[in-house]
Amino acid sequence: MNALTLPEPIAAYFAAEHDPEALARCFAAQAVLKDDGHTYAGVDAILAFLAEASARYSATSVPLAIERDNATQLVRANVTGNFPGSPAVLNYRFRLERGLIASLEITA
Repeated sequence: MNALTLPEPIAAYFAAEHDPEALARCFAAQAVLKDDGHTYAGVDAILAFLAEASARYSATSVPLAIERDNATQLVRANVTGNFPGSPAVLNYRFRLERGLIASLEITA
């Protein structure tokens, strides 16, 4: 089986999912994250949400596939943790700018 090759900011995001300082370096200052019907704007709001979600769900994400188009990159990942329906395959739609995550939308 071939290893999945992800662009650096996306690979860094998945590698840092339980490390807030490393996650902060993945996002542009004005980045936006959408998840579970909520929108978080700016690195501080994104990190607060991700830290709370990490503590609550202890989720681990393993990227399975990536699809690229002109503006976004869709990563499908197997996510396991302390949440109803675990494990689940979630979609992570990234938009990158200047080597950082400018936007991320996570959907089922």
